Amino acid sequence: MEELDLILESVKQDMDGAIKHLDHAFQRIRAGRASTSMVQDVMVEYYGAPTPINQVANVSVPDAMTISIQPWDRTAIGAIEKAIINSNLGFAPSNNGENIILNVPPLTEERRRELAKQAKVEAENTKITVRNARQDGLKELKKLEGVSEDVVKGVEDEIQGFTDKYVKLCDEHLKTKEAEIMKV
Repeated sequence: MEELDLILESVKQDMDGAIKHLDHAFQRIRAGRASTSMVQDVMVEYYGAPTPINQVANVSVPDAMTISIQPWDRTAIGAIEKAIINSNLGFAPSNNGENIILNVPPLTEERRRELAKQAKVEAENTKITVRNARQDGLKELKKLEGVSEDVVKGVEDEIQGFTDKYVKLCDEHLKTKEAEIMKV
């Protein structure tokens, strides 16, 4: 029975991880207003090593359409600007010698639709991950020996219940994100 609990726990952890990954992916998809998460994945070449932007500068959002990046070391301004340009975020950084300002342009209707499609793709990938976790759990279950068919059937039903729950959760997250993106 302990093996069954381990299989169930493993499946649940994999599905939880998929939803966390989806949330992280949705944070990177902008919804019309500035957020520090928009630049969190930018890697700056700092003293020869790729470093996350939040480790070389203070990133803040002074208003809904602006991201302010204030480096702790002024010599890093050029490297930060270069990293932002190379990250293909669609921002044109401007600096005043002390900090970098990113103006977040308002989204067009076409861009909103593109972002909604991108969110849908992320949600579908998450559903695939959830279903793969189900498949892995079922494979592990079939490898067990000396377990009655009734117990195996019960665990299979429980794994399917997890799958249904997490797919529904994924759809809810997508619906929320799409509403956020399409809101003008």
